Amino acid sequence: MNPDDASTPTASGTAPGAVTAADPPAPAGATLRPPRLMVSSRAVAYWTVRAIPGWIVVFGLQVLWWVNDREHDRAHLIGMIVAAVLMAAHLAVMPRWRYRVHRWETTDLAVYTQSGWFNQERRIAPISRIQTVDSQRGPIEQLFGLANVTVTTASAAGPLHIRGLQLDVAQHLVDELTEVTAATEGDAT
Repeated sequence: MNPDDASTPTASGTAPGAVTAADPPAPAGATLRPPRLMVSSRAVAYWTVRAIPGWIVVFGLQVLWWVNDREHDRAHLIGMIVAAVLMAAHLAVMPRWRYRVHRWETTDLAVYTQSGWFNQERRIAPISRIQTVDSQRGPIEQLFGLANVTVTTASAAGPLHIRGLQLDVAQHLVDELTEVTAATEGDAT
C-alpha cells in the first residue's frame, strides 16, 4: 500500500518484538515491531536534493585544489573521479534505501517508527506517554509538499520523528494524535 494513497494513517495489529531499555514499557498488546506505513514517495527526491549541496562542496574544494596546483598531477584527477563515482552511488542508493527503511504507524495503543539507513532505529511510544505532537516543514520540504511530525514523550530516548510525510497525511496525524492523547487517561510521565 502506498502511503500517498492512504486516506488515513491509522492502522491496527501487533507482532512479536522487544522494547529497548531506553523506552518506557509498552502497554499490553503493543510490542516493538516493524511499522506498516511507508513515508511519501516524494521523500526520495527530497533526500536526493538535500544531499547535493554536500557534494557541491566536495567538488568545489577539489576544483580549488586543481586550480591552485601548478603541476596538475594524476592524484587530483583520480580524486575527482573517485568523488564522482561516490557521489553517483550516494545519490542513487541513499534516498531509495532510506525510503525502504523509513516506516511509521499509529494504533490505539502506540506510535511506531523506524528510521535510518546505515544506523537503523525502531521505536514505540505508548499513546499514554505522549506529551506533545508537532509538525515542521523546511523550505525544501515545502517545495516537495512534505512535512515532519515529532512526537515528544516522557522517554529518556527523546522524541520520535516521522520524516517525509505528505503534508495532508502529516496534518491528519497531528490532529489524530492530539485528539487521542487528550482523551487518554494519565499524566504522560
